[in-house]
Amino acid sequence: MTVTSMTGFARVEGRLEIADGIAADWAWEIKSVNAKGLDIRFRWPPGYDHVEASARTALAEHLGRGAVTANATLSLDKGPATLTVNEALLDQILAAQARLAAAGRVDSAPPRLDSLLAVRGMLEQTERDDIDPTAQATLAAALLAGLATAAERLATVRRDEGRRLHDVLAAHLDMIADLTAQAAARAAAQPNLLRQRLEEQLTQLRDAAAPVGEERLAQELALLATKADVREELDRLAAHIAAGRALMAESAPVGRRLDFLCQELNREANTLCSKAVDLELTRLGLELKTRIEQFREQVQNVE
Repeated sequence: MTVTSMTGFARVEGRLEIADGIAADWAWEIKSVNAKGLDIRFRWPPGYDHVEASARTALAEHLGRGAVTANATLSLDKGPATLTVNEALLDQILAAQARLAAAGRVDSAPPRLDSLLAVRGMLEQTERDDIDPTAQATLAAALLAGLATAAERLATVRRDEGRRLHDVLAAHLDMIADLTAQAAARAAAQPNLLRQRLEEQLTQLRDAAAPVGEERLAQELALLATKADVREELDRLAAHIAAGRALMAESAPVGRRLDFLCQELNREANTLCSKAVDLELTRLGLELKTRIEQFREQVQNVE
């Protein structure tokens, strides 16, 4: 049992201490849905899309098919801002205090520190600059490592979903096999039904046409029976069902081959309906088509 779904979601987050009190909180969110091939779309924080090629390689190692959206978020914590004293302003205040003290206009004692710091513009707040290239490279490497982890988790989620999907697909195949067996049993009665129908039609025409001999009746019946023979379609249906079960046991991605198999199953069901000579076989053929379509809808999610 190796069916893998193309649907899944994974999230990975972490925190990296870079240098000098600078830290970064990062997170990856990856989701995937069904697609014909592997279609990957990224959303990067500003300045980090240069590692996208490596990121694509990392995802491709774990995922074979699917429309994948990978979003990276990054928040830098540069620590508290630095407070500095405006020394030019402080020198001006102290010089003014000295002049006024010499003139006897103010007390000669130095001004209180809290009073000085309360002067507007005395304290200046300095923000840290952006991280340097070395720190940015370290953070880019951490993002790639986090993406690899997220890809592994997404692959695990898709495998888990695949196990549930396998059971659904197996149930559909069992129903298709059961309907095929019922159609085979009903088809065995078609020659007798054809003979009965032909005899009824000849009886209705007997008064208006020359009698038909037993040999001619046998020829017409053989021709109709050949046209209505569905044994080949039933044999191919059985072979396709066996092939589907074998594919679901393979280790490689089988979604594309299962999708092609659905087309073949549907083709045989269509031919069965067109050759049916009684309502019950037609009903079975239509039910087969319905079940095959339900099987095909689920196959669209298989990697």
